[in-house]
Amino acid sequence: MAEYSSLLSDLSENITNEDLEQLKSACKEDIPEDQSNNITSSKEWFSYLEKNDKLAQDNLSYIEHIFEISRRPDLLTRVIEYRTKVLKISEDDEIDTKLTRIPSAKKYKGSTLCLKN
Repeated sequence: MAEYSSLLSDLSENITNEDLEQLKSACKEDIPEDQSNNITSSKEWFSYLEKNDKLAQDNLSYIEHIFEISRRPDLLTRVIEYRTKVLKISEDDEIDTKLTRIPSAKKYKGSTLCLKN
């Protein structure tokens, strides 16, 4: 669980207020507008997703999808690294569970990205 908390903390540090608005917009079908307006930080966004079964330490596919459509490969890469190293679910595992991520994210495999520190 410590690794999961560390992942969320790391992601939060790399999400600006502008990014948050973009991420919330990408979730507009899953977060009612009145509730979305009450989310003012990335930690609140993650908390909302957890409470609504969109995010858990072993269920990252939703945020992987959101980071991809929001064009945030840096954040997506961090989630993929967590899933691969901590959950031991690799790019090539073909497990048909909620743990498998979206196929289109494979294009980021092996990419060398400059990640924000």
